[in-house]
Amino acid sequence: MVAVNMGTLYYVLDHVYGALLHRTRISPPFFSRGWGGTKLELLEKMINQLFPEIEGQNWPPALVQPVWKTVWESKTACLREGVFQTPCDEVLLNALPPESHTARVAFLSPKSCQPQRMACVVHLAGTGDHSFERRLRLGGPLLKENIATMVLESPFYGRRRPLQQHGAKLLCVSDLLLLGRATIEEARSLLHWLDYEAGFGKMGVCGLSMGGVHAAMVGSLHPTPIATFPFLSPHSAVVAFCEGVLKHATAWEALREDIAMQKVTLTIEEVRERMRDVLSLTDVTRFPIPKNPNAVIYVAATDDGYIPRHSVLELQKEWLGSEVRWVSGGHVSSFLLHNGEFRRAIVDGLNRLQWKEPPS
Repeated sequence: MVAVNMGTLYYVLDHVYGALLHRTRISPPFFSRGWGGTKLELLEKMINQLFPEIEGQNWPPALVQPVWKTVWESKTACLREGVFQTPCDEVLLNALPPESHTARVAFLSPKSCQPQRMACVVHLAGTGDHSFERRLRLGGPLLKENIATMVLESPFYGRRRPLQQHGAKLLCVSDLLLLGRATIEEARSLLHWLDYEAGFGKMGVCGLSMGGVHAAMVGSLHPTPIATFPFLSPHSAVVAFCEGVLKHATAWEALREDIAMQKVTLTIEEVRERMRDVLSLTDVTRFPIPKNPNAVIYVAATDDGYIPRHSVLELQKEWLGSEVRWVSGGHVSSFLLHNGEFRRAIVDGLNRLQWKEPPS
């Protein structure tokens, strides 16, 4: 009988899944229309402006007022969906596709006690997560722990997807930075709403894969202590697109040709270096340490074909006091099989926060 190394099997599964999804011609690659021209230059400048001049001095989130409708209600819980105008400033709004200007959110909350004695976690989308359902399934069992779930539909995804975009395959590199920048603004505004308008006693933010990178950024930049849960996520998009499986899903030749139109000739390797430089803007180790780093819990996979181990440990090293929990599996298998570990991390991280003082 041949012994099977399960770690190798998980790793191979990630690559087989990636090959079927990204190397076939079923859908176009990422960034098939190039870098994004002046939009990319604008986004590079705007992301550099994210970092407060004085560490710990985070700019306040804009307050949003979602318009809610009830989807269903039972004796113990209620699911509502809301819409609001993205709180991005005018420059960012003009760069976003019109389809992304209106944000959509689902809100699943228990009815067992008052909000000040409950927690709520904002769940951000991973690559290709166009709907609310998967994240609502992750958060649903937490209702019995008095933890509500708020699910944000990402710009460029779901009903916010530009008409010319196929699935999750963003057309330009600038779209990736734009998606991240807008997601940060919207998530911080929703946390602000949960705090000041809804009156929740504790808040958190989580996400899988790309959503985990955005969750780490939100946790870093939010002005008050929240729990932060990056699941199966790298410390930077460089890792995903230049080292992991997604490097096979990137339109390197189209990116090279886009640069050639500016009378600059680069090899594919030089194009990859240019991509590394641009995506270094998403390196979360550059961001401030969150207000409560011991309420940061990563869940990472031992044999992840998308996210190498060193990437997870880099962020933990920078954010002293944070915790990494390892699950056996690859990116795809852990995404499917380890929801229980993700929920346990959410409960434990929220327990490390103080309850907010009720208003006098």
